[in-house]
Amino acid sequence: MLTGLSGSGKSQAIRALEDLGYFCVDNLPTTLIPTLAKLSLRGGADIDKVAIVVDVREGNFLSSFPKIFTRLRKMPRLNPILIFLEASHTTLVRRFSETRRPHPLAPDRSVSEGIHDERARLNVIREMADEIIDTSDMTVHELRQFFMGLSRERTRAGLVITLLSFGYKHGVPVDADLMFDVRCLPNPHFVPALRRRTGRDRAVAKFMERDASSREFIERLDDYLRYVVPHYVAEGKSYLTIGIGCTGGRHRSVMIAERLRRDLAEMSGARTRVRHRDIARA
Repeated sequence: MLTGLSGSGKSQAIRALEDLGYFCVDNLPTTLIPTLAKLSLRGGADIDKVAIVVDVREGNFLSSFPKIFTRLRKMPRLNPILIFLEASHTTLVRRFSETRRPHPLAPDRSVSEGIHDERARLNVIREMADEIIDTSDMTVHELRQFFMGLSRERTRAGLVITLLSFGYKHGVPVDADLMFDVRCLPNPHFVPALRRRTGRDRAVAKFMERDASSREFIERLDDYLRYVVPHYVAEGKSYLTIGIGCTGGRHRSVMIAERLRRDLAEMSGARTRVRHRDIARA
């Protein structure tokens, strides 16, 4: 089930899911969601994968959705997942300006006011989400590819861990469940031979591995995640996003995210993926 802020990319996401064989419904009245769920579970029904977009366009959404989704989670064999899409205020204002569409909550006021209002109203539903995705820095193609990968992962049981490297100077990711600051470690940016490289390069990895503080940081972080991840698995959480930030998001955070992916891949009951949000930025 998809929801989130207007302009955050829900239409592109559901198109990707439709291409993957999902039965997709956009703007379904909230009260009809349980009926569709029951139909999908009925023997002989040709609906085994369903994706629904629900948002503030439907009048009763804000008041009725939390109770209805709680009911869905109690239905046997259904296993619903709620994905919440959002983006920065600046990004949403720009997208509405480019498309010249009115904001659904701002027919007679500014788009900026409508965005602020919608974000506040959706906060309760956001807290219910299994996964929160910030689409601010995603192109349409990247968003599409992300959801295609998400759908494939959903066909397998277990926790999916996203290791998200980023640069603090480009802003803190709002979709991280856990966040670790690695700016305390030696910075390859100040080594002329490494400045144009990234944390994916072996030369950068070797530079960091030679430093005792970097090795200890990675070891302690690895130990912590090995302790805490099984608890998320036991809780039944579907997705866990771990943010790892350095100054620019090109060297230290990237290297550590790649190392953790290798280490966490050894854990049973969890799968890992890496996203380097700012690796291509200067």
